[in-house]
Amino acid sequence: MSCIAIIPARGGSKRIPRKNIKDFLGKPIIAYSIEIALKSNLFDEVMVSTDDEEIANVAKQYGATVPFFRSNANANDFATLADVLIEVVQSYQKIGKSINALCCILPTAPLTSSERVCESYTTFSEKNYDSICPVVEYSYPIQRALEININNRLRMIHPENLTKRSQDLSASYHDSGSFYWVNSKALIEEQSLFCKNGGAVVIPELEVQDIDTETDWRLAELKYSLLHE
Repeated sequence: MSCIAIIPARGGSKRIPRKNIKDFLGKPIIAYSIEIALKSNLFDEVMVSTDDEEIANVAKQYGATVPFFRSNANANDFATLADVLIEVVQSYQKIGKSINALCCILPTAPLTSSERVCESYTTFSEKNYDSICPVVEYSYPIQRALEININNRLRMIHPENLTKRSQDLSASYHDSGSFYWVNSKALIEEQSLFCKNGGAVVIPELEVQDIDTETDWRLAELKYSLLHE
């Protein structure tokens, strides 16, 4: 297989129980990620990496495969996303299937789209990157960040920027937490989704929502409704 989509979805989410299959505007939230991958027509296989039978059944219902279950070592709170993806690549290698490139789509990324995945793949392949990460620009310059010390005193982390205009400070970005493209060989060698020969694509803030609380969940539903009006 030259290109595969991997959706990592373990069963042990704690802040929002059963988050990966919780109903999101009418269907399990993981279904959106599966459908995004299938609609892109980029992948030889769309698979879900999970340790959970119920998640596996939901994934299959929406068109993904679950060729093997995640190991206990990579189903705890300490396993990294890179660990999970490397295990998938190596599990395929053991059954004689090689993977050149993979796209990891998070199971709680309903705001992304197959168009974004395809656009990112074009950049990934044309620039010959080893990885691509969608990023979002911070809405306020982080060079003007503040901190509160142990005495509850407020101060600037970088006081030299106190009198600088916001527009004169360089833009900064954060990981969107929605999907990643990575070359499997580089992933194994560097043990990271942010490879040395890695690039980025900038996406709008409306297409991103970290979902860790019930308030986050509601905000994601509101954003989805705005995007699909």
